[in-house]
Order: sequence, then C-alpha cells, then structure tokens
Amino acid sequence: MIYDRRPENMARIAAPEQAQAFIDEQVAALRAQIGDRKVLLALSGGVDSSVVAALLIRAVGRQLVCVHVNHGLLRKGEPEQVIRVFRDQMDANLIYVDAADRFLDKLAGVTDPERKRKIIGGEFIEVFAEEARKLDGIEFLAQGTIWPDVLESEKGIKAHHNAGGLPDDLQFKLVEPVKILFKDEVRAVGRQLGLPDGMVDRQPFPGPGLGVRCPGAITRDRLEAVRESDAILREEFAKAGLEGKVWQYFTVVPDFKSTGIRDGQRSFDWPVIIRAVNTTDAMSAAVEEIPFPLMHRLVERITREVPGVNRVLYDFTPKPSATIEFE
Repeated sequence: MIYDRRPENMARIAAPEQAQAFIDEQVAALRAQIGDRKVLLALSGGVDSSVVAALLIRAVGRQLVCVHVNHGLLRKGEPEQVIRVFRDQMDANLIYVDAADRFLDKLAGVTDPERKRKIIGGEFIEVFAEEARKLDGIEFLAQGTIWPDVLESEKGIKAHHNAGGLPDDLQFKLVEPVKILFKDEVRAVGRQLGLPDGMVDRQPFPGPGLGVRCPGAITRDRLEAVRESDAILREEFAKAGLEGKVWQYFTVVPDFKSTGIRDGQRSFDWPVIIRAVNTTDAMSAAVEEIPFPLMHRLVERITREVPGVNRVLYDFTPKPSATIEFE
C-alpha cells in the first residue's frame, strides 16, 4: 500500500522483522505503481536516497535510472565516492551530471534561505527533466522524502527540496517509498536491505547540500571554506573514534568577517562554526560535548589550513530552539 501520510497507529520500525515487513509491502506497492515503466532517481549517496535506490532495484531492477547531480554543493570527495560505490560496486544504472556552474550561477546574490532551497529544488527538477528527455519511458521521479521533511514543510519551519519547491507543472509522477519513515527507521530498512554499514550509518546530508551551511549569498570562496573545514572536522572526528557515535556534525561559514591575526599581520576573515548533535528522529536534538583537546586540534587545523578563516566557534544550541541546519 502507498501511504500519503504516516498512519497514526504505525509502530516504530526497529526490529529486523518489522523492517522486512515494510520492505515486502513497499516492493509489492512499487511494482504495482510502476509496472514496466522507468523511474528516475536523484541519487545523492545519502541514507535516504540510497535506501530508496535499494528498494527500487529490488522492485523493478534495471528500470531504475539513477542520476547523480553534482550541484557544486557537495562535500569534499563526495561525487567520486558516489560513482565508486554505486556504479563500480553496486552496478547501478548511474548517470553523472556535473551541473556545479549552473547551480552556483542561479544562486549568485540570493540571500533568502527559502529562495535558495526553492532554486536548488527547482533546478534539480529541471536537470532531471533534461535527463529524462534523453531516455525512453521515464514516467516516475523517485525521491528520498522522509516524514520529518513533510512535517517541517507543513509547519512552515523550512521548505525541503523534496516536500516543497516542486514546480506546479511537474511532469513526473512521484515515487516516495520512505515518505512515512523517520530517519532511524530508514536506517533499519537499509540494514535489512543489506546496504553497507558505512552507507546506512552515514550522517544525514541535506538535499541543498552545503548551500544551507553557507548562510547568505553563496560565494565560491566561502563555499570552499565550508567544504575544506567540513573535511577536516570529519577526519578529526574519525581519528577521535566519534564517527558513528555522533548523529550529525558539520561546519558553517556565515557571511560576516572579524579581525584576526595571520602570519603576524592583521586579517579580516570569516569564522567557522562547528555543529555536532545527537538525535533519533531529527524532530529534536541535543548538542554533543566535544572533548576539549579535540576542539583545540580542530581550531589549530581549521585556522591554519582553510584560507579566509581566522576563528572557530561552537554552536551549543539544541533543537529546539534552533533547527539542526542553519538554514
């Protein structure tokens, strides 16, 4: 059965048998919905889209066409990782589209967070439409929408590229097999589907990518500062044994500068804000206590290795009152 909303009496999926029951139900529903036609999937390599891909591969096999769009807002090394895992290891029918300049040109000068999200979401649909015109029989667009996306969009907290910002004239029929699940349930389903632990336990990454971690008008140099500082944070968390123990951690580079000192000279550069939180369903989140020696290491590396940065700050705000992402 295809659900538009999560049933009020739906039990939380945690045990393998619950996950298997959901998989069996969704595979049957997907086969009935799709038939012998083709599906286009936005495959980011994150947990949600990966689980959707695995469900669709099980349901309709090579009728699934995965499209990985490099919108220029991905983490360091991420496009290469997606190609390696999905095309080389999982033998997915994968199309790679490098659209970084196209997205960044559209986002130039845009400061409003909701406009940025809608531009990114709308451009995604345009890219998919272009890819679909090159293929025969594409009628469906699969998305990794999950239940918190729907709830936050409905409450006006923020638009999601999945749950909001889609053009009114969308020519595809939507396929959203994990739409009624919370993030922890998506992970449980992914494990039952046999996806690698490194993929299932991968920390969430927003659809608009680093665009929501570069508040204000996105510039390429500030975006690169986010990308490089994020790579350092992930590397140091892994070295400290925190990988997989902290639900989500990332850096933000806001659009303001402060006075500092670099190489004995006055500098006027950006701060990097570190955020690390723990949660089970993304509806609320507690701030992770980072060991002080690790924080010193992060400050030393980020201020030394990332151009244009002279301060490192830590965000202590839980959700609520803050959302997990900055935009």
